[in-house]
Amino acid sequence: MEDPVPEQMRTAGTALLGALDAAARAAAARPFDDAARRWLEYRPRPRPGVCLADLDRAGRKAAHRLLATALSPAAYAQAMAVVALEEVLDRAEGWRRGRHSGDYWVAVFGDPARDDRWAWRFEGHHLSVSMTVVDDQVSPAPVFLGANPATVRHAGHPVSRPLAVEEDLARALLDAIGPAGRAAAVVADEAPADIISATRPDAPGSITPLGVPADRLGPTGRAMLDQLVAVYLDRLPPELAVREAGRLAGGPLHFAWAGPTRPGQRHYYRVQGDDLLIEYDNTSDDGNHAHTVLRRPASDFGADVLAAHHAEAHG
Repeated sequence: MEDPVPEQMRTAGTALLGALDAAARAAAARPFDDAARRWLEYRPRPRPGVCLADLDRAGRKAAHRLLATALSPAAYAQAMAVVALEEVLDRAEGWRRGRHSGDYWVAVFGDPARDDRWAWRFEGHHLSVSMTVVDDQVSPAPVFLGANPATVRHAGHPVSRPLAVEEDLARALLDAIGPAGRAAAVVADEAPADIISATRPDAPGSITPLGVPADRLGPTGRAMLDQLVAVYLDRLPPELAVREAGRLAGGPLHFAWAGPTRPGQRHYYRVQGDDLLIEYDNTSDDGNHAHTVLRRPASDFGADVLAAHHAEAHG
């Protein structure tokens, strides 16, 4: 069955550029080979593209429709919760930094209506989604989602926890693999200050120590590790998630944890496989500030589909 996602992205990307006035289009539209295409920045920093706060309603809606082509309904809901948390965080900080839910930016590289190579990114504080489309093949990474505060509670109950499943499944996996598995999986007593791949355009292909390999886990532990990977792949539309799962099937996987295993403490984990890096940290603000990312170290920013394109074009 033909994958509808490339055409959905092409249609949404074309509609976005068509919805922008000349000044906004000049800020959003860049050449495919622009250095800013290979970019990941989840901190509140200046970034290339056009800001949603500077667009009219039609432009903002077109940007969100483009973002929705890259995410499953559940992941799109997570992304919208991340955006809304900017206002919550600004209030918690006494309105000092002027954070706002319109401070998200969109950039398009190449012409989605005409080019066989084009890309786009939707990004702001704690949200960065990059997609590359080459010869109607989508390369879907990096995808970053964060949350600050990670949990908002009232009367002891969470009222907002956008990345709950990413934490809860990893803790359930730790429980399932037993003492021997945990001894291999826990690679450090303290968590790193941030995800190790950070904002680098080139993610490390392997981070050591690797942790516990999947083939040393029992059936329950292996099933739960597969389920954890599926949570991150399921951020993508079903067609892309199925393709990515097939690409990883049968390959090696390692799970590593750093920091205390008790809830409420600063902690970190990662999953590594063939051209796969999943990272999660909750290490700032006393364990209430989370970062998560899905990366393909050898294929981020379309390296895989671009290599195939060049091989076909140049023999």
